[in-house]
Amino acid sequence: MARTYRALAALLSYPTEALQAATGEIAETLADEAIVGAPQLAAIRIFLDEVAGTDIYQLQADYFALFDRSRTLSLHLFEHIHGESRDRGQAMADLITLYQSHELDMAADELPDFLPLFLEFLSLLPEAEARAMLTEPAGILRALTDRLAARNTGYMAVMAALAEIAAAPTLAMSDIPEEDPDDLEALDASWEEAAVRFGPGEAMDGCSKDRLRTQIRADGRDVRRNSATAT
Repeated sequence: MARTYRALAALLSYPTEALQAATGEIAETLADEAIVGAPQLAAIRIFLDEVAGTDIYQLQADYFALFDRSRTLSLHLFEHIHGESRDRGQAMADLITLYQSHELDMAADELPDFLPLFLEFLSLLPEAEARAMLTEPAGILRALTDRLAARNTGYMAVMAALAEIAAAPTLAMSDIPEEDPDDLEALDASWEEAAVRFGPGEAMDGCSKDRLRTQIRADGRDVRRNSATAT
């Protein structure tokens, strides 16, 4: 079980003063476990210094502007797969069942496809299994990296580390068109054919992981062709 995934989850969560106080511990965790490669770790250290030294209200405003105003930068994985379709509800239910099978507690207001929560789940697994599961939304992680890089934000360092761990396909830039933050229909169209999978294929309490695989299969596709990577 690797604490690295929990550390990266913290960096992708809404910033708080507690996070600012923990930046040194996060840096130590990432260095000790060495799951994050040296180039990505160096970039994350710069971001950690930024987090620790920036006014908390500015950090929170920047986070909101990045991740909450545009669906192309959403940290909810199924947003980039199902949009507002009915399939998203079933995918959510299947992922909740997967979490429950590993005794991961969720807050009442949490959605299971929130990337930091997914990373928390990975931290409960043996490292090899966690890494294998992270490869499944790899295309989405790479596209998120590309979009964050285009915005010149330190969050790109965190997403780039995840993309590298996931062995995500290399893209010079995302082919997903930029859209107005309020134009939900446009983003739904761009993700209409996207999918990814989570986990191996045995059934579990009526929830088939094969169904999750079908619902989230983007990693097996050409991400550039399908516009299937996000934010």
